[in-house]
Amino acid sequence: MLADAIVHPRANERHPELTEQDVLDAWEACIKYAPRMDRENDEVIAVGMDSRGRLLEMIARRIENGSFVIFHAFTPPTKKALFELGFTKRRDS
Repeated sequence: MLADAIVHPRANERHPELTEQDVLDAWEACIKYAPRMDRENDEVIAVGMDSRGRLLEMIARRIENGSFVIFHAFTPPTKKALFELGFTKRRDS
């Protein structure tokens, strides 16, 4: 289970269809998360279901007290996020 989190205002400003509570619900109902492959170790990517049944993609950074700040959230998750979390395989060319 992921640690407690807060939602950075930027996440809701960029995606007004998602409320802060939608994002926190999805964080609490996280299906899968992983450290970002191309970022620092304190950053994770996660997917979870909000209370409306939507699958959300979230990116968060761990802060000093051990909790996370979710600075990116939207629905539906991108193909890149699903690949990064191991839900899909890279297509051979």
